[in-house]
Amino acid sequence: MSAVSDFIRKSFKEGDDIRDAGLTTPEDVVRYDDILYGSDPKWQVLDVYRPKDRAGEKLPVIVSVHGGGWVYGDKERYQYYCMSLAQRGFAVVNFTYRLAPEFKYPAPLEDTNLVFSWVLAHQEEYDFDTRHIFGVGDSAGGNILGLYCAICTNKEYARKYSFQTPQGFAPQAVALNCGAYVVDAEQISPNEQTLALMADYLPQKGTKEELELLNVVSHVTKDFPPVFLMTATGDFLKEPTLLMASALTRCSVPFQYHFYGDKDNLLPHVFHCNMKSEDAKKCNDEECAFFLSFC
Repeated sequence: MSAVSDFIRKSFKEGDDIRDAGLTTPEDVVRYDDILYGSDPKWQVLDVYRPKDRAGEKLPVIVSVHGGGWVYGDKERYQYYCMSLAQRGFAVVNFTYRLAPEFKYPAPLEDTNLVFSWVLAHQEEYDFDTRHIFGVGDSAGGNILGLYCAICTNKEYARKYSFQTPQGFAPQAVALNCGAYVVDAEQISPNEQTLALMADYLPQKGTKEELELLNVVSHVTKDFPPVFLMTATGDFLKEPTLLMASALTRCSVPFQYHFYGDKDNLLPHVFHCNMKSEDAKKCNDEECAFFLSFC
């Protein structure tokens, strides 16, 4: 593991511990924990959260793809954020995926595909309304979810992968939050941290061809799902978000662009995961309203 990945794991954990201190499971949420969706009981597990007062009712589904620079994170770090989405009327699937450097690309994409396939296979057991399956992803999770949507909707790009998505499936719409939609050699060459992450994540440590495969903006087509695209004043990935907006516009993909905060309120990267923040509440309300507009 590179020093950068080790630093990210330690520093992100410290920040998340502070962010989530004192939070508990809301009384109006029922949760089903530690469900195996693959073969690895450490890495391939998920939780399902539902509003307690909607028992027996089929609900639209949100699958959450967590962030963490491809090297950090799990479902525990996203449980409170995901349960807050469930409180807004959704069945929410929160999963852990295989991380670098223990596992290389495309392991997170393979796991994301397993999770969406699991949702389709367990619709009766958890009362999933599989006519309305959505996705949320932030930071590296925005990259993973964006690439997964491209695999579902771009046959040429899908041929780069050995796994098969469910036939005819793509998320109905997605929210991409503070995401890494551009990872190319020219943009990252002066950024030693990103280069180190790519060396940990990619089998060939970041060749030009590998980096191009990770560029969500390069693989968007007219069939890409509608997008709620979000960034904020203090987000260090504002520029990639603008490039993603440009790609969606170029391909005539419906999307909403949301920019949160102002000069006096510098909201940080992935601020929406902080359940103590009124700004996060506003963002998450608007994202869920976007999803419900498709139901």
